[in-house]
Amino acid sequence: MTTIAAGDERLARTSALTRLTKRPEIGALLAAIVIFVFFAVTTDAFATLSGSATWLRSASTIGIMAVAVALLMIGGEFDLSAGAMTGFTGLVVGILTTEYGLNIWVAILVSLALALAVGFVNGLLVMRTGLPSFIVTLGTFFVLQGIDLAGTKALIGQVAIQGMRDVPFYDSAKAVFGSSAEIGRGTFYVSILWWVAVAAVATWVLLRTRIGNWIFAVGGAQVSARQVGVPVAKTKIGLFMTTAGCGWLVGMLLLFTTSTVQSNTGVGQEFIYIICAVVGGCLMTGGYGSAIGAAFGALIYGMANQGIVYAGWDNNWLRAFLGVMLLAAVLLNEWVRKRAEATR
Repeated sequence: MTTIAAGDERLARTSALTRLTKRPEIGALLAAIVIFVFFAVTTDAFATLSGSATWLRSASTIGIMAVAVALLMIGGEFDLSAGAMTGFTGLVVGILTTEYGLNIWVAILVSLALALAVGFVNGLLVMRTGLPSFIVTLGTFFVLQGIDLAGTKALIGQVAIQGMRDVPFYDSAKAVFGSSAEIGRGTFYVSILWWVAVAAVATWVLLRTRIGNWIFAVGGAQVSARQVGVPVAKTKIGLFMTTAGCGWLVGMLLLFTTSTVQSNTGVGQEFIYIICAVVGGCLMTGGYGSAIGAAFGALIYGMANQGIVYAGWDNNWLRAFLGVMLLAAVLLNEWVRKRAEATR
């Protein structure tokens, strides 16, 4: 008869607090609570319905992309073209509808197909060439930025889309991507619901599906993952396509919320997405992280961005805050990871 050693770590009981501290998103959750309380106490408008609607709207579009970028980072890759993708997809819809009279829903599907194609090419190049995704997607970033600026100007003679409200069926698309509801004195946009939905689906995929296991595997140990039968190439290409698809979604949300899009829309946001993912518990080396944590990271950004305005501070302090937040998150995430590994 086989007996189990009393010291078997598999049978050791751990407290709820210990299990909680092992979660990669716990640091972002605590930071979000602290920042909310700080600005709620020090400013008058921050915690009101109108104030909350403002920073939630800012956090929602950042959050959708942060979640997608988090999945890609857990898979061991980066996408520096994610920001430019949001402007690119919005411009595609705007030009096809206002200049060429294409049905708005057909134009939306065309922009989605183009976004997914770019994501597929990014992933394929990374897997076929072995080049760092940082370099491949940096090249894609410049290509998209050039198309957004020079291509748009060549086609319509300007760098911004006008007249979207006059496009047939605009209202039906706005209902899906740009609608809002008045609650008290606050205007809450549908982008918040999209953000919650994306974070929920991504968390379910990571924690409850085989694909989630594959994502952690290819990011943590790609060679070993391939040896045990994980479809590494398909998983990583799928992650790049997911990031591009979320870029399309954010592009639609921005387009139909404001009824216009600029050629520089989204440029420079890619680093904010990465910061939010890191703050949410993702390691730069891959194989570890959380989708819901990235959503909390975006919430922190949204609250800090608007809280600084409400507090009357110089807006440039936001950059300093992001830098400190990134460094603190990297140190905290490494500590949490080592603690989790030491107690296994």
